Amino acid sequence: MKNKLFGFILYSLMIVSCNGQKENSHSKSKLAISSNTTTTESLQEIEDKNFEYWYGEKYSSRPDRFLQISEYIRKIFQDKKGNLWFGTNYDGVVRYDGEKITYFSTKEGLAGNQITGITEDNEGNIWLATNEGISKFDGKIFFNYRNSKDLCSRKIMSIYKDRKGQIWAGTYGGLSIFTGSEFIPVHVSQDFNSSVISFAEDSKGNLWIGTNYSYAYKFNGISFEQFIPEGREKDKSVTSILEDSKGNLWFGSMESGITKYDGKTFTVFDTNSNTIGNNEVWTIYEDQTGNIWFSSEGFGIYRYKDSTLVNFSKKEKLPLHAVQSIFEDLQGRLWIGGGNGLYRMENNTFVNITKKGPWG
Repeated sequence: MKNKLFGFILYSLMIVSCNGQKENSHSKSKLAISSNTTTTESLQEIEDKNFEYWYGEKYSSRPDRFLQISEYIRKIFQDKKGNLWFGTNYDGVVRYDGEKITYFSTKEGLAGNQITGITEDNEGNIWLATNEGISKFDGKIFFNYRNSKDLCSRKIMSIYKDRKGQIWAGTYGGLSIFTGSEFIPVHVSQDFNSSVISFAEDSKGNLWIGTNYSYAYKFNGISFEQFIPEGREKDKSVTSILEDSKGNLWFGSMESGITKYDGKTFTVFDTNSNTIGNNEVWTIYEDQTGNIWFSSEGFGIYRYKDSTLVNFSKKEKLPLHAVQSIFEDLQGRLWIGGGNGLYRMENNTFVNITKKGPWG
């Protein structure tokens, strides 16, 4: 796919290309179906104890820990075929195809077992950002890209497919782009020295990247421009970015809460304004009806609707200390993943989704 788009970016962005080849992992995936865990307790008894569990206890003390999809669910994604993918912190990626769940890890050829991003290209390949490089899965085989010079680092923080089909990788050492055969680093600015931890694209076609130490950058197709959300003078992190259906831009952070920008005015939701419980915000999501959802470390999730914030947490049976991912599937169901497992929202409460379900 060394097309006109790549040629344009090559010259206009001063990309520094390094020599490196992709690594083929020819071991076919074993499609390892998770085994059912035997237990002497009924699912109802486990569920009742699970609802008693909260932040004060360790995951290892949960009576149903062996039934959980994983201890940490970092990313949730649905492909064109309707398969749901769940990226974990230690167990690789889990696919639910409507009938069964399948685990893919380094044993099946995955580059690394920590999943920090999932996307799908125009050909239906699944791309996975891991702690040991990038994996492309064609449904049978994993193709791994691990060259740290091409990727700026083997530790991948995020991955994104833009509207033109271009694959971008955010790494611990910077930004890289896929040429069709390899990844090569992208020059953002002279003083740029940050990890790229989030991506978004606005209605004008601009690509936004969030960093850990350099705020946000907007790429208009030719050059990058730094953007500093108001109230972030000390906290330079941008953990997540969203342009909602009304054209507002939302920016999450590690220490400054969440900022909404309508093009003229900044609105900050943080602990200083007593609007959210914790200033650490890792994910922002807009559902099909226009509700904005975002996490707050230790306080579950918040819904922004009609200029009103509503918190969903312990009362609604969402025992997730650190929410990492919010995702609405094709059926309109809201899935929540984080440090304590996987949950789905049903009638304003949350149901724990384990290896045994309920999936329907």
